Amino acid sequence: MVSLAACGTAGQSGGSSGASPSGSSSAIGTVDQGFKIGLLLPETKTARYEKFDKPYITEAIKGLCPKCEVVYNNANQDPNQQQQQVDSMLTNGVKVLIVDAVDAKAIASSITKAAGQGAKILAYDRLASGPIDGYTSFDNLQVGKMQGEALLDAIKAGGDPKRGPIVMINGSPTDPNAGDFKKGAHSVLDGQVTIGKEYDTPDWSPDQANTEAAGAFTALGADKVIGVYSANDGMAGGIAKAMSNAGVKAGTPLTGQDAELAAIQRILLGTQTMTIYKPIKPEAENAAQMAVALGTGQAVTGTTTVDNGTNKAIPAQIITPIVVTKDNIKDTVVKDGFWTVQEICTPAVEAACKAAGLE
Repeated sequence: MVSLAACGTAGQSGGSSGASPSGSSSAIGTVDQGFKIGLLLPETKTARYEKFDKPYITEAIKGLCPKCEVVYNNANQDPNQQQQQVDSMLTNGVKVLIVDAVDAKAIASSITKAAGQGAKILAYDRLASGPIDGYTSFDNLQVGKMQGEALLDAIKAGGDPKRGPIVMINGSPTDPNAGDFKKGAHSVLDGQVTIGKEYDTPDWSPDQANTEAAGAFTALGADKVIGVYSANDGMAGGIAKAMSNAGVKAGTPLTGQDAELAAIQRILLGTQTMTIYKPIKPEAENAAQMAVALGTGQAVTGTTTVDNGTNKAIPAQIITPIVVTKDNIKDTVVKDGFWTVQEICTPAVEAACKAAGLE
């Protein structure tokens, strides 16, 4: 049997270790016999879900419960499809769900239905609405603060931080994490810089971010923009193209998040300033531990508790994110095996890799 109380993960933060546990209940299954655990991930546009989250979670569950079966679905950024996937899993006898919601509010009805059928639900990476039993993610306000601080520092290095406007391109309005990133960034940037244009970008779309950035540069003057806040790396890719096409000054600060391979390469080449590395393996291991605990009727504890609007203290395992710049790529994403030097240092980036000591 798995007791999460003894299963903390290095790098966690955000509250006391004595956070309230969810009440233990009758077991859905046992480790000896196994049971079905549903894994629902939101999309494939972001590289992490198929490359890291899915295999890490599956591997961790197998380590804790070798006879448990992982039933997997990806919603391809479609909230309706994700709701149908929940229904299918319930029909298939899945009674523990790990859900990374496409739309945190839209999924509430499916979560309520699942709970009504005796299923246990763990919100993964995004805090879903409805009667969930646990949550694991990163300190998302801190992510936004880190992005804002990195952008502000880079802008200040070039002179007066109010010498020109910045552009803010936030994430999807249906993703509660995006709201936290935005709030955290504003807490640092407000009053320190002039925000010329700001957008909330549906589906975290790189193409939409490219269009938004191009429009902002036209409206504000590409030669006047002194920095761009991008909430993640996928959008930063679209924004970087718009910056180049519009003639924004080379080296103008641009933020990101997720430590995607293309972003690491842009950082080395100087077309992106930083990214946020969120160590996915400990998050995935938290999810596996909590899911097995829920399935076997164990009390689930967290580093803190959260409230998703149900007025219930939900145990949460929260992990601290890490800022990645050109100076610490080797000591973060490479050291952890997130990306190898061979993956990063393609011919187009080889010279920049050598200059940064990545050989």
